[in-house]
Amino acid sequence: MKSIAVISLSLAGAIAVAGAGYGAYQIMTPATSGYATVTKVEPIVKRWQEPRESCQNVTVTRQKPVKDEHRVAGSVVGAVIGGVIGHQFGGGSGKDAATAGGAIAGGVAGNQIQKGMQEKNTYTTTEQRCNTVMESRSRTEGYDVTYVFNEAEETIRLDKKPGERLRIKEGQVVTARQ
Repeated sequence: MKSIAVISLSLAGAIAVAGAGYGAYQIMTPATSGYATVTKVEPIVKRWQEPRESCQNVTVTRQKPVKDEHRVAGSVVGAVIGGVIGHQFGGGSGKDAATAGGAIAGGVAGNQIQKGMQEKNTYTTTEQRCNTVMESRSRTEGYDVTYVFNEAEETIRLDKKPGERLRIKEGQVVTARQ
C-alpha cells in the first residue's frame, strides 16, 4: 500500500512540476493570438480639384435695334422746325439767312434729340451666364492604424476604419476578408 501512495505522490509531484513549467513557459512566451488595442487611427485622404460648370440667370438691359442709324428723320424734322422758326426773324435777305441758320440749328438739334431717344429705347431680358469653377473633392482611401499587442506597438494600413481593438491570429491582424 505504501508503494501505491509513493507512486501516487510521485505522479502528483511530476504533474505539478510539469504544470508549473508550462505556466512559466506561457509567461515567457508571448501570445500569438488574441486582441490588440487600437491606439491611433489616421485616415488616408486623397484630394483633388474637379472642374464643374456653374450657371446663373442674370438680368441684362439691351438697346433695341435702331431703324434710323443716321438719325435722318430727327435731322429733317429739326431742320423744318428750325427753318420755320428762323423765317420768323429778319427781313429781306436777312430773313433768308435766319431761315437757313434756323434750319441748320434745328437739324443738329433734331439729330441729337433722336440720338438721345434711341439710346433710351431699351428692353430688359434674362440671360444664362455660365463659367467653369474648380471644386475640391476628397475621398478616404484607407487608414493607418497603430495598435499595441503583447506590449509592442505596430502600425498597419487597413481599408476600413477599425473599432477599439483588432483580432490577432498567429501574429497577424485578422481583417474581415480573412
